[in-house]
Amino acid sequence: MQQRRATVGRPSGTDGFDFSYRMVVDSRYTKVAKGKSRLKSLLLVQTILQAIGFLLIVLDSQEKGFGNLVVVSISAGFISLFLGELGRRRSQANLLRLYLGLSALSAAFNAAHVVRSDLFLKVTENKDISSLSNYELGEVVHALLCVVLQVLAIITTVGLVQNMSPKRTS
Repeated sequence: MQQRRATVGRPSGTDGFDFSYRMVVDSRYTKVAKGKSRLKSLLLVQTILQAIGFLLIVLDSQEKGFGNLVVVSISAGFISLFLGELGRRRSQANLLRLYLGLSALSAAFNAAHVVRSDLFLKVTENKDISSLSNYELGEVVHALLCVVLQVLAIITTVGLVQNMSPKRTS
């Protein structure tokens, strides 16, 4: 007797015509679609924020030179955005997990740069923003926005990965 070969790829019965049925039966499909949409907008905002951070680095490097933490932060940020977009488009949970790790690392390095350069101390002790230059104020606001956006990205991506993963029956 001949054994049946396992097909690689989509299992039988998923030719695409059952899409509306799956959307009604299992709410995870709609949650994944909404999560992907939210993640797309978050990735767009993060890309804009990374570009602003890059411009801040270029403008600051003319006066002070490149700081290691900032260069690592921006580099890791752009790589994480690339991985996040690939993971979102292809629905690959592993790439989304890598995106989470690298983008969190990027936000942490950005915040560490602000703390290390005494900008945070100037803002909290003086409570007078007028003593800061426009560049320093921009750097502090950029770091705060990165951290807030990172929290939103973590919440969205974790929910998306949980809904993309198969249900566990225990």
